[in-house]
Amino acid sequence: MKYSILLLALVGSLALTACERPSTTVAVPVAVPGPAGATGATGSTGATGSAGATTSGMDGAKGATGDSGATGATGATGDTGKTGDTVIVVPAAK
Repeated sequence: MKYSILLLALVGSLALTACERPSTTVAVPVAVPGPAGATGATGSTGATGSAGATTSGMDGAKGATGDSGATGATGATGDTGKTGDTVIVVPAAK
């Protein structure tokens, strides 16, 4: 039994390696870009946008002038001060 399994494995591996597989490699062509075409026509110029508002707002109305205040009362006369002594300062001799 040992030899029959070993012999069967040997015959199976020889049978599989003896078969020739057909080549299924397909050559895919590589796309190469061609030369550049002619330049197209220039497009038309777009419309100019509107200018934004450049004017400033109007000034508001001026407020009314306020009333003049009333004149205050005259203050009281102060007391007369006391007459003091006369002090004479003599300059120092040189």
